[in-house]
Amino acid sequence: MIRSLLSSQSKKHFRSRSFITSTSTSTSHVPLRLNTIQDNDGASRPRKRVGRGEGSGRGKTAGRGQKGQKSRTGGGIPYVGFEGGATPFYKRIPKRGFVNKFARPMTPLNLSTLQDWIEQGRINATELITMKEIYDSGLCNGIKHGVKLLGSGSEHFTSKINIEVSQASLSAIKAVEEQGGEITTVYHNRLGLRALLKPHKFEGRLLPRRAKPPPKLMEYYTNDEKRGEFSQLIQQKALVQ
Repeated sequence: MIRSLLSSQSKKHFRSRSFITSTSTSTSHVPLRLNTIQDNDGASRPRKRVGRGEGSGRGKTAGRGQKGQKSRTGGGIPYVGFEGGATPFYKRIPKRGFVNKFARPMTPLNLSTLQDWIEQGRINATELITMKEIYDSGLCNGIKHGVKLLGSGSEHFTSKINIEVSQASLSAIKAVEEQGGEITTVYHNRLGLRALLKPHKFEGRLLPRRAKPPPKLMEYYTNDEKRGEFSQLIQQKALVQ
């Protein structure tokens, strides 16, 4: 008896709810257009302003509680890891290693990759190959301090080239000269390298003059084994030509 009453009441309740929803949707149905798009009722409410009297529900302390750092104007935790003025944990732990802000990391270039670009015709091996041609061909991107030629894949290198790079390994120099080519290491500072790679950035003004290597790097660019531009070997070749 009780189950039958409950089932009949639930059916009436379900019918009433379904009837109400169906009538409400039918009465409030609006064709969907760009000018009729809007939020549902109750989706957004106006911001409740605080500190407008005790009768507003957010008066007096305005929801900030009693005293403390977070209740003050401009207070709160300054940053992640703040420990109330004590030395933060990330400052208390020991540090290992260092970052050399004077480092000049070179963009590596392997001989095997250079040989592939030459075979594909993306670099002309009959003309002088500078870092400008290397950058324009897409062989090296993001050249920040210069290009260093490495001897990786030297057994597959068969091209006779004349190339200028910032630095070169001894194996790369040997592989290039074995094919009858020439290699010269030249120095460019940040401004000079920018003028070499992106001359359009200096349109309407004179290009900056090339800077000489600083004293710490002068030893590299005067070394015959490194084929530095200021070495006696390179200077004698320049006089002969």
